[in-house]
Amino acid sequence: MASITCTGIAKSYGAVRVIDGLDLSIPDHSFVVFLGPSGCGKSTMLRMIAGLEEVTEGRIEIGGRDVTALPPGERDVAMVFQSYALYPHMSVADNITFGLRRQGVARAEIGRRLDEVTGLLGICELMRRRPRQLSGGQQQRVAMARAIIKTPKVFLFDEPLSNLDAKLREKLRTEIRKIHMRLETTTIFVTHDQLEAMTIADSIVLLRDGAIEQHGSPAQIFDRPANRFVADFIGSPAMNFVEAEIAGDGGGPVAVAGAIRVPVPAHRFPGLSPGERVELGLRPARMDLCAPDAPGAVAGRVVLVENMGTDALVIADADGRELSFVTRRFEGLRPGDPVTFAVEPEHLHVFDAASGVSRRAADA
Repeated sequence: MASITCTGIAKSYGAVRVIDGLDLSIPDHSFVVFLGPSGCGKSTMLRMIAGLEEVTEGRIEIGGRDVTALPPGERDVAMVFQSYALYPHMSVADNITFGLRRQGVARAEIGRRLDEVTGLLGICELMRRRPRQLSGGQQQRVAMARAIIKTPKVFLFDEPLSNLDAKLREKLRTEIRKIHMRLETTTIFVTHDQLEAMTIADSIVLLRDGAIEQHGSPAQIFDRPANRFVADFIGSPAMNFVEAEIAGDGGGPVAVAGAIRVPVPAHRFPGLSPGERVELGLRPARMDLCAPDAPGAVAGRVVLVENMGTDALVIADADGRELSFVTRRFEGLRPGDPVTFAVEPEHLHVFDAASGVSRRAADA
């Protein structure tokens, strides 16, 4: 078993406390992504799990064994870094097998594992080359092979794709996910790229200022953000936010912001009171053009149309507020054209104006 349990984890650098009392449980065989802005503590957490950073307070268990005070070599983890950290004077084969040779693994077993892992990553033809003769993507595959060949209990990836171009990042993240599905080794992957996190994770741990803002599946975090920070950080294009006041019209609560009136499903957002200040969250991907008399229709004029191929991001001015939505029906839309659009009611978000916490009911 290679479940990971972090209890009361704190990390301080002198008087500066960067992580304070963090609790986290990661099931065996899962692929978890630590996500968050720069400086949120995601790499620090990863390095403490790896044993590269000391824990100021708390306890880390891997597979039910307390590893808090153990050095990295005794934790049975393998780490892939943002920098490839390959030995420049060694061949690819020697780079990959260096750790096994230091452990005294039999030559035949090393050869068997080398053939398996290089076949898995498609780098068999690179064995005699030196790192300087490889592209960035090839070097990262070699670094991954060096980790995989150890057959550890846990794989740790610290922003391994950030130095690659967009197309290669897409290809390698697919390969990483396929490798995880085949090996079923517990994996933690650190990134600041929310699209990367959404596409490869079983679950996402979203961090801010050393604390967990939300831990859940990509679908949960996208569709049921716990607060405004999560809603704003996840999703591209970014969510629209509109400050509004709750009013009642006999048919249920309505969020009013100037000329904008959006019906609020009472069963999803119970307890809203007339006159209460809230902030609406409207995801562009959950909005589209609609008829002028549709429920919650917002009238505006086109400011900009960003053609993305099969669909477009339309930015419209609605009563002095710029709101964006995604549509496939963008042919002929020009700046200045009148448009009406609406959010799908089941995808409306309402946040407390003061705290930013979602007002959605837990079971709705």
